[in-house]
Amino acid sequence: MKFLKYFVIFAVVFTSCKAKKDLINANSIAEEMSSKKVARKHVAANFDKQTVDAKLKANFNNGKINQSISVNLKMEKDKVIWLKGTKFITLFKAKITPTSVSYYSSLEREYFEGDFTMLKKLLGTDINFNQLQNLFLGQSLTNVKDQKQNVSIIDNSYVLSPEIQESLFDVFFSVNPSHFKLDKQSIVNSAKNQRLDVFYPSYNVVDDAIFPSEINIKAKQPGKFTDIDFTVRSIEFNTDIDTSFSIPRSYKQIKL
Repeated sequence: MKFLKYFVIFAVVFTSCKAKKDLINANSIAEEMSSKKVARKHVAANFDKQTVDAKLKANFNNGKINQSISVNLKMEKDKVIWLKGTKFITLFKAKITPTSVSYYSSLEREYFEGDFTMLKKLLGTDINFNQLQNLFLGQSLTNVKDQKQNVSIIDNSYVLSPEIQESLFDVFFSVNPSHFKLDKQSIVNSAKNQRLDVFYPSYNVVDDAIFPSEINIKAKQPGKFTDIDFTVRSIEFNTDIDTSFSIPRSYKQIKL
């Protein structure tokens, strides 16, 4: 009886570990599937933890500045995104809520308080809080269930695109056939020669949640580009996080 008991325990544990491991299967093949089902599976794969506390390595390059820094990312889902960049000293801090963006640079001794204009200038496209949150989580910037989608299979990804694209830009979402998070998403404004591409080369499973372990952001405008590459070094979910933010005195306000 003891043997049977331990065998059952072993079988349950083994099956559980295998199920977690199979959440990410590099050998999954994208087979024919309706756009509605792909969209539904992608939305169902949305991140379900309440908080994120992550340490990242970030490489930033815009042609004028090319540097690598450490970034602490704290996120309370749907409420706040908090970032601190360091390289020996604190370089910047930022706090983003659904209604505001606050930022200061310790090197430039400047700060910004206002709407999402600053992020639009950085990325070359309008972006709101929910879209920025989804960018970090490997989810689509727009809700793929809000309108009918076309679907095709390209490079073993399900590529969703609205049947009727927006008048000013086209959007494309490449969905991974294993876990239905994103491999890539793109916003393209051909008229203004602008585009934003976000790549997700890899994911990890942490506490039964699938989270990007790499994020590559490439923003292009005429005569300008910004590349930001994030690599996750460590991450914790559902912990107490401190997102307090105050701008040092004597800093000069940035006007955009």
